[in-house]
Amino acid sequence: MLRRLAPSQLAKRNLEGDEDDGELSFQAVKYKRNRVSSYDSHTERIDFSKQNKEIDRKPLQSVTNTLVCSDHVAHEELIRKILSKPFKIPIPNYKGGSLIGRSLGVKRGGSRKALHDPDEEGALILYIPPPLSVHDQMKVNLEQLPVHVVVDPLLSNVLRPHQREGVKFMWDCVTGKQIPNSYGCIMADEMGLGKTLQCITLLWTLLRQSPDTKPTIEKAIIVAPSSLVKNWYNEIKKWLGMRVDALTIDSGTKSEIDQNLKRFMNTYGRRPVNPILIISYETFRLHAEVLHGSEVGLIICDEGHRLKNSDNQTYHALNKLNAKRRVLLSGTPIQNDLLEYFSLLHFVNQGILGTARDFKRKYETPILCGRDAAATDKDHEKGKEKLEELISIVNRCMIRRTATILSKYLPVKVEQVICCSLTPLQKSIYSHIVCSKTVSEVANENTKVSASLSLIAVLKKLCNHPSLIYEQCQQREKDLEGCLEFFPVGYDFKKLLPELSGKMSLLDCILAVIKSTTTDKVVLVSNYTQTLDLFEKLCRHRNYLYVRLDGNMSIKKRAKVVEQFNNPQSPEFIFMLSSKAGGCGLNLIGANRLVMFDPDWNPANDGQAMARVWRDGQKKECFIYRLLTTGTIEEKIFQRQTHKKALSSCVVDNEENVQRHFSLAELRELFRLEENTVSDTHEKLKCKRCVNNIQVKPPPDDADCTSDLSLWHHCPDKKGLVDIVLKQCWEAGITFTFHQKSHEQRLTP
Repeated sequence: MLRRLAPSQLAKRNLEGDEDDGELSFQAVKYKRNRVSSYDSHTERIDFSKQNKEIDRKPLQSVTNTLVCSDHVAHEELIRKILSKPFKIPIPNYKGGSLIGRSLGVKRGGSRKALHDPDEEGALILYIPPPLSVHDQMKVNLEQLPVHVVVDPLLSNVLRPHQREGVKFMWDCVTGKQIPNSYGCIMADEMGLGKTLQCITLLWTLLRQSPDTKPTIEKAIIVAPSSLVKNWYNEIKKWLGMRVDALTIDSGTKSEIDQNLKRFMNTYGRRPVNPILIISYETFRLHAEVLHGSEVGLIICDEGHRLKNSDNQTYHALNKLNAKRRVLLSGTPIQNDLLEYFSLLHFVNQGILGTARDFKRKYETPILCGRDAAATDKDHEKGKEKLEELISIVNRCMIRRTATILSKYLPVKVEQVICCSLTPLQKSIYSHIVCSKTVSEVANENTKVSASLSLIAVLKKLCNHPSLIYEQCQQREKDLEGCLEFFPVGYDFKKLLPELSGKMSLLDCILAVIKSTTTDKVVLVSNYTQTLDLFEKLCRHRNYLYVRLDGNMSIKKRAKVVEQFNNPQSPEFIFMLSSKAGGCGLNLIGANRLVMFDPDWNPANDGQAMARVWRDGQKKECFIYRLLTTGTIEEKIFQRQTHKKALSSCVVDNEENVQRHFSLAELRELFRLEENTVSDTHEKLKCKRCVNNIQVKPPPDDADCTSDLSLWHHCPDKKGLVDIVLKQCWEAGITFTFHQKSHEQRLTP
């Protein structure tokens, strides 16, 4: 075969675009397709002689195997660019650099960054690094620059404005910004303002962040009343989920608890398994020796007013803990006893007010002298000056907001103080006791304090129901001689007769109206478990479903009972609560009506109890009923609450306090029965808005439940009441009522 007819030559000519070679190109393609066929098949015959005449012979050229393509260079360049692009992680706002020169597991150089974006909308920034000039930026080591501390958006997005302020205040305190070299604070917000959530936010931030891009603390301890230990665990799980695992110590043998505590105290590192310990005051005191073994980054004391007495064992056990950052929570205003101020402040910031002796000399003595009725102008001025100085120190490490903030988020609360008349039986026994020889001896300086305590307890029980003192009358105790004859013949104290007590008959009426006209639930609160027994008898008599929480109920069962009662579908109508059996801190928003059956010497106890229903999560209008027996010791106890006398600690629990708080004249006044009055409290107010006990001028528009009692509505009859239930019960023995709203109802657009 001729060389010029070879397939390679034909293909070359075709690529060179020779117009005359069209037929040859065709022949070359056919040849290529049939190259596997034998020439003997003669399937395709080529007439070479004919082609020779049509094709001019061209000179021979060298054959190359290079593929010639006009887009080859551009294609190669495109592929090179694709392969040279660095890998990028598909995360929004992620700024990655070139992978050249970087290795996995090697810390990146350059400036450090905050854990959360400080420029994000709504970010809560607790620490802002100091600004640097351009000159300083050139000299400083970027790997040592402090960074922003920003609260986790998981929490900052749910914090209300006052809670954000509280978290920032506590951060400044525990990091020493508020007071140099002092790292403690008191969170004294009133009940229902979210102290728990604020502390969880602070705790989580300290465990994860610091300006130095590492955790501020490794572990923390939360100390709370036994009834609130489980509640703290649930709140942490609610807000942080599985991000942190708290260790709860609420049961177990001594050896088991010691073992768990040792494991917690001996855990170190950036990410311990259980960085948070939740423990009760009692358990902490019993196992204090183990807990004193090593350092703890932070301690939070819930219901911290328990530490107002610096002489008790719990205070000493907590104070010896090696923890410089201390946060104390208390919804109780410490207004009355300056020594309580000192104890709490000394616990969180030791030495800020000097020693107890220094405090007494510098602050307590001049302040008390200045408040004395017989003080001179000089004493008054000095006392005022020292009080302002003390307040200025306290405000640097204590933050307190009132429940008025909640008015933005909660329905209206109507608080009512109701004076009830004594029944004939109560009045006869009460008059007999206060006119007895025993009472006349009480005001004697030589009388034992226990005698006055005993009489106070007897009179308070009598106001609740005569059956509570019947057994003592049967035993013919000295204080109750001759009282047994006033009871009806054949009286059975085990059977409840509501009509024998003014307050009990009114309660019976209130519950009946609520049950028959509404779907509301009710919380009944008393300081005595014996009174709770009477409530149970009343509920069984009227077929009311109820639950009861007192000191006999286990911690685990309490949480289940509360959760069940708060369920709108649960059938329970009444929740009975002992105010002295761990009722503080409970959330009972399943009910929107609360009856405070008897007053306490300590206004904080009453305030704690009444805050159970009006708190976050409540959807219905709330009604608080505070029952007082007209003209009796109950009104005098209430008067001392409203006048803010020196009674912040419970007198009846501490014998040595009785003589300190009561003068001889006050003791005589305490045991007097004011018979010819509809309200001894209203008379002592010397109200200028009322004429003959009838209100002629309304309270100011800006008055609310926190205002002085003189700025409440005063009602000698049912015309001025706003509670329809109470209007229907007026004839059950009500003599006078004070009432006020938390805020005006806001109309939703």
